[in-house]
Amino acid sequence: MDAKLEYVLRQGDNALVLSQQLSKLCGKGPALEEDMALANVALDLLGQTRMWLSYAAELEGKGKTEDDLAYLRDANDMRCCLIVEQPNGNYGDTLMRQFLFDTWHYFLMQGLAKSTDPRIAEIAEKSIKEVTYHLRRSGDLVVRLGDGTQQSHDRMQAALDALWPYSGEMFIYDAADKQMVEQGVAPAVEGLRADFLEHVGEILAEATLQMPPADAWMHQGGKKGRHSEHLGYLLAEMQFLQRAYPGAEW
Repeated sequence: MDAKLEYVLRQGDNALVLSQQLSKLCGKGPALEEDMALANVALDLLGQTRMWLSYAAELEGKGKTEDDLAYLRDANDMRCCLIVEQPNGNYGDTLMRQFLFDTWHYFLMQGLAKSTDPRIAEIAEKSIKEVTYHLRRSGDLVVRLGDGTQQSHDRMQAALDALWPYSGEMFIYDAADKQMVEQGVAPAVEGLRADFLEHVGEILAEATLQMPPADAWMHQGGKKGRHSEHLGYLLAEMQFLQRAYPGAEW
């Protein structure tokens, strides 16, 4: 697969899968304000998905649409990182997953806004305002819950310990990533990783949470199409209508 197509698909799939995860919580938030906030973040990510997958369809050049790429690919064709397909769990799990993703996403969009590919730079520019809000919100809530009651603190620490081994895959660059860096399309991993660790460290310290070692062992494989069992269930639910009634329109 063309390196740029691979790279663009990864961005679209990350946003798509995380949007679907958050959509599952609509009507189930711990408070009305949070319920609305989760739904809004999901919609933001879905909007970003459309931009990425529309561009991916153009790059592929096979006459497909954003809908084809979202609803007619199997799990092994998806290129999202493993962290976004991890279960929602309790609210601490959901927030910690969001915070780790948001931090990476924010610094990535900042880098992609300077991309030599005008279309990618445009998508990043359109996304950065939303992504900035996502990071501010998830970071604030991590602090509030981490430095809250003993129960909320323990749940946030447990969520961090469980999800941390999935955070490193976002910084494991393969040949496609490196080619994009060489062409000036994507930011280098060193600066991205340093910014991520610095911001995460600051927020976790304020939240009185113990940050796991930066060099801890990390899961990987999602960017290559090797996923956990969770993605299969998610896609079965998300893709059901289009699979059952191919080409259906409202």
